[in-house]
Amino acid sequence: MGRLGHCSTLLLTIIIVAVAVTTVLARELGTELESGKDAVERPALIERLVSGKDGLSGRATLGKSLFFDTTLSVNKNQSCAFCHAPEMGFTSPREDFNAAGAVVEGSVPGKFGNSKPPSAAYMNPAPVLHHRVEDGEMLMVGGAFWNGRATGKGLGNAIADQALEPFLNPLEMALPDAACVVRRVCKPDDTSAYPVKLQDLWGTEVCSIAWPADIDKSCADPAAKIGLDDEARERVEDAFGKVGIAIAAYESSAEFNPYSSKYDAVLAGTASFNDEEEKGLALYRGKGKCANCHVLDADPKGGPTVFTDFTYDNLGVPRNPDNPFYMQDAAVNPNGKDWVDKGLGATLEKDPIYAALAQANLGKVKVPTLRNVDKRPTLQTVKPYMHNGYFKSLKTVVHFYNTRDTKPRCNDPMTREADAMRIGCWPAPEFEANVNTDEMGDLKLTDAEENAIVAFMKTLTDGWK
Repeated sequence: MGRLGHCSTLLLTIIIVAVAVTTVLARELGTELESGKDAVERPALIERLVSGKDGLSGRATLGKSLFFDTTLSVNKNQSCAFCHAPEMGFTSPREDFNAAGAVVEGSVPGKFGNSKPPSAAYMNPAPVLHHRVEDGEMLMVGGAFWNGRATGKGLGNAIADQALEPFLNPLEMALPDAACVVRRVCKPDDTSAYPVKLQDLWGTEVCSIAWPADIDKSCADPAAKIGLDDEARERVEDAFGKVGIAIAAYESSAEFNPYSSKYDAVLAGTASFNDEEEKGLALYRGKGKCANCHVLDADPKGGPTVFTDFTYDNLGVPRNPDNPFYMQDAAVNPNGKDWVDKGLGATLEKDPIYAALAQANLGKVKVPTLRNVDKRPTLQTVKPYMHNGYFKSLKTVVHFYNTRDTKPRCNDPMTREADAMRIGCWPAPEFEANVNTDEMGDLKLTDAEENAIVAFMKTLTDGWK
């Protein structure tokens, strides 16, 4: 047999083997489908059938497309990345808002929520909201959002629950119904933006939904009511959950959480802290008490530290006088400028299991990760801190922790950060109850020690070389 004949035989053999392998995998997938298992429980099998892009799994590739898709908002002008940009450590890149109220305008002009977008990175270890007893005190742990309202009990995953809420929040992406999210994902404006589609992972049936004739027109109206029959509604809810699972897969990926900071390099033995950073780490662990909540331990799933214990605390942060939520109409904010953020307490008030703990958690907000706490495009870029964005620099944050209880109280509770620093006072806490007085307020740090802690926290920025 000539060389051409050998090549033909080899090619035929490869094709036969490929078909056989595909048939086995398809049969395996079919068996799984017939067993009634939800696709969430069989990611390994699906990932063997659907490859992703740029080193991401198929599921994470879909999640990335969803994360950056501006069409998944009512006016097709806002994606998840609008409030959670990579160059800002997956916090808000909107400098105009960051310099003032720190709350980002939604897809509908003039609509604002009530808190600063938290970092979406390094949240994947967050457990489902639950309690633990520590020193005789009941502590709430886990969940997502500043107030823990994405409990994780919906999809069994806190960040998957969190990923879905902004789509339907009238103050954020403002789509009127989960059906609109699913419709736009199943029939994207730009198919090339989805190298892996929802149907690739969960089969064509995931998008086989009896849509109303006017669905696309209705989805452009934030007040629209979408009429679906029971079967279509069930399919929509199933597909919507899978959207959350896919986004959570991307938010759990190494692209989203690279662990590539100087701190990580020091742990790996490929870099060393300078003297100020080393001193800052010692203060962080000791006199500054930072590690009490922003822990240095491994995350709950055994990975590197994410610098949070996923608990909640009221630090006594002042109200941000520039919060645009104060100016929202009465239908959104009936309390006007008297509104205060009740934090986790507001979430627990609605929970039949934990309602009795609501009072003790009023004003408490999620302890955030400190990874990428200083990540920003330039040193001049304003990055706000705390749940309401009151502080505009890490130095002022540390100074507040150090002196909150030693400086006099400002006469005006709406005193801005710059004015408070100039006058030498701190405004009253936004929420007076349940303020943490054990781990902050009078740390007796010197100015140099404050600077050292800031220097250490800057080593937590990813992309260090």
